[in-house]
Amino acid sequence: MKRVCTYIFLLLVSAVPLRAQLYVATGGSDTNPGTVDLPFKTIVKGIADAVPGDTIYVRGGTYELTNSISISLSKNGADSARFFLFAYQGERPLLDFSTSANGQKGINLSASYWHIEGLDIKGAGDNGMEINGGSNNIIESCSFFENRDSGVQLSNGAANNQILNCDSYYNADPPDYGDADGFAPKLTVGSGNYFYGCRAWGNCDDGWDGYMRGANDVTTTLENCWTWGNGYLKDGTDPGTQANGNGFKMGGGDNSNSLLLMHHFILKNCLAFQNKHKGFDQNNNVGSMALLNCTGYANLEADYKITRSLNAGQTLTVKNCIAFTGIVDLGGFAIQEKNSWGGLFVVTADDFLSVDPSAASAPRKSDGSLPDIDFLHLAPGSDLIDAGVDLGLPYQGKAPDLGAFESSFATVVEDEFLPSNFRLYQNYPNPFNPETVIKYKLPQSGFATLKIYNLAGQEIEIVVNGFQAAGEYEIKWRPQILASGLYFYRLQAGDFSETKKLILQK
Repeated sequence: MKRVCTYIFLLLVSAVPLRAQLYVATGGSDTNPGTVDLPFKTIVKGIADAVPGDTIYVRGGTYELTNSISISLSKNGADSARFFLFAYQGERPLLDFSTSANGQKGINLSASYWHIEGLDIKGAGDNGMEINGGSNNIIESCSFFENRDSGVQLSNGAANNQILNCDSYYNADPPDYGDADGFAPKLTVGSGNYFYGCRAWGNCDDGWDGYMRGANDVTTTLENCWTWGNGYLKDGTDPGTQANGNGFKMGGGDNSNSLLLMHHFILKNCLAFQNKHKGFDQNNNVGSMALLNCTGYANLEADYKITRSLNAGQTLTVKNCIAFTGIVDLGGFAIQEKNSWGGLFVVTADDFLSVDPSAASAPRKSDGSLPDIDFLHLAPGSDLIDAGVDLGLPYQGKAPDLGAFESSFATVVEDEFLPSNFRLYQNYPNPFNPETVIKYKLPQSGFATLKIYNLAGQEIEIVVNGFQAAGEYEIKWRPQILASGLYFYRLQAGDFSETKKLILQK
């Protein structure tokens, strides 16, 4: 009996996958075992051999491709066992589809629970990437450029995907130039998709396009996203009237259903400038829209244009926003508060550290986040600083600033509880699993709370709630039953609060 038990144990051990990392390199071979020393040649081979939980590392170099990379439903992962397709650390692979036929997509992602990071995708005969029904995917620190349709399109019910710190630019679709957007959560898209820290520029149609045909009553959220110069080709020429040239086009249908379809859009800390037509565009959207701490600058037709009446029960909320040199055209149904127009403020170039947009396309930081630039950041002494209303977004000082960028400058506060001594630090590690450390500093004794929220703003957990003495605190937080994704943690003490993001990655 003892020998039988040992034999069964060995069978169970041998059934556990021994290889959790696969490697792809331009000089590899698909007859290789896919190790770091003997890598595969193609990403397709890595995908075919991977099982849930595996990581496919793609080494640097140019991969000249004529066929799509398809990730089918047979490669679905799970929240507890994702597939990972990553650029090898410190290297940047280019997937060049320039010789592919028209209509040939770059990456066609139909599966769910993939995390794709660090790839450059160029020249596809259609979308650089289409998330075609795939849900709960993370696309991070990728770039999509010079594709012959939208850089990234989400369709066929694709839902709850996160597009983080990605760039999409110079995408164009000859001969009519009417459909190539930077990011396109449109047509048959599902709900709950989230864009964070993304940039879209120089696309022949729109930066973001949420136009509906086949889908309805879905929600898309954008945060800290920038878009500019859309409606033109890479050389700056105007390809014609089919090239719409809006920054954020927030949904709506075509002529037959333009009064029916709702694409609920939430934009936080977003920036649109120098687009051929509108910065923030309703199109025909009759769903709810929320524009919170956004900035429009020098968009040729309008910085903001939302005039069509909404469906019953839907709302348009515009708060803490800035318009500079572009017009604002909002319907009387808009719920507005503390915006730069309407006689409350006079906005001039002196309100900003810089009005030179050239730095907007600067290289990202090493962690993939947006570059630190002066463009349209508020200057010391601007009356737009601390002039907003608290919307639950991070801010410094006695109140939020107006516009997309919260400054480090504050108005004088008649309060001994100075914001300069009130600190909430970024959690570490981040992303994390299973636990992370949150540190904060209180300059005086008092009642303090530290709470965790999900993307919808729903309270998940109260970590701290009570009287605390002045000093620094360090707390280890281990979530119990939460799905992977972005969450917020907010410290509140006295009249001041600060909010930061954390990423749970299982």
